[in-house]
Amino acid sequence: MLNISLRASTLIGKFLLIFFLARFLAPSDLGAYGLLSATVGYALYAVGLDFHTYSTRELLKCERSAWGRHLKGHGVLCLILYAVLGPVLLLLFFANLLPWSLMPWFFMLLVLEHINQELARLLIAAREPIIASVILFFRSGLWAVLITVMMFLDPQWRFLESVFMAWAIGAFVAMVIGVWRARNLGIGQWNSAIDWGWIRRGVAIAIPFILATLALRGLSTLDRFWFQMLADLDTLGAYVLFTGIASALVSFLDAGVFAFIYPALIKAYQDQNHIAFVSGMRKLLIQTVVLSLFFVICALLAIHPLLTWLGKPLYFAQIHLFPWILTSAVLYALGMIPHYALYAQSKDKAIIYSHITSLAIFIGITALISPWLGGLAVPIGLCVALLFILCWKTWSFFRLTPASFRSFRPADSQVAI
Repeated sequence: MLNISLRASTLIGKFLLIFFLARFLAPSDLGAYGLLSATVGYALYAVGLDFHTYSTRELLKCERSAWGRHLKGHGVLCLILYAVLGPVLLLLFFANLLPWSLMPWFFMLLVLEHINQELARLLIAAREPIIASVILFFRSGLWAVLITVMMFLDPQWRFLESVFMAWAIGAFVAMVIGVWRARNLGIGQWNSAIDWGWIRRGVAIAIPFILATLALRGLSTLDRFWFQMLADLDTLGAYVLFTGIASALVSFLDAGVFAFIYPALIKAYQDQNHIAFVSGMRKLLIQTVVLSLFFVICALLAIHPLLTWLGKPLYFAQIHLFPWILTSAVLYALGMIPHYALYAQSKDKAIIYSHITSLAIFIGITALISPWLGGLAVPIGLCVALLFILCWKTWSFFRLTPASFRSFRPADSQVAI
């Protein structure tokens, strides 16, 4: 309950921030905020190489006293990636995809968010999701609440730079907390030599994963740039507003459901404990479906009063986008059910192929229908791509998972059999 409360507080902070930005800033500023935050989120995966998909499983295979040698190698790899990809990321500004005025904020927030993300993953692997939630609360929730209050009380804070400054401060405090807790986990073997062979094996495994992740996350980054091209920066502000509301579903499920269940699924499969695996999958299915349904009902009931409170006709004029954006969030959430089942079994190819193919589907569908539907083509293309992912992963789950690990009968009946 404490974990869920922290995550809920974080979501409330995000909600407040999005709505007060929509109320106090011009729609174009909200659009610029959406572009920067989405690009930082996308770049996180490039500089991280999705190496955690390999390192987390490796950490769970050994005692905590031996984690240091793996974490040291992971850190060295990240430094190499920054040295290689840093100049590439500058092309975003040379190509005028992002204004040069945002460049210092972009790199500062990228580094802070990356460190916090890796710390949170480490803590979750160490079965400390509460501290991971505290880190998330500081990096995404508390600063959003504070800057919202300051913007409400004093008009001099109603600028985009104030938001980025608060974000950076919150991320720095979260990093300090995460480092402090990580130092007290009893992790040993920090003085071990760097295992370059371990790094190379991890990179070989992670590269297909990062291609898949960049394809999937590309959907939620490319969509904003594409929508801006089909509409304008002001209308993008409405798209960012609706996306911010819908993405709260995934954030809540990530915190209250996925973070608790998927480490147990990995261990259950490694131990060949089909009863624990089936029980975890049943919890994952029921909790995801119930919470998604509850969220959709609340969102549909609340959207009109919220837009009325904002008092900007532009957002009402684009409300037809909201059901499609909300549907895309639900499809993404449902797709995570078979995703974690496949990931726990190391059935990586099915995940990789579905993500890469989905990006091609999104580009094809959106390009095909955009001449007739304009900006609406973007969320429709997203829905089609995410529905494809859901179907592919579900089919792969039933095809690749051993029969004893995919029965949703109660565990008692399996024991009786």
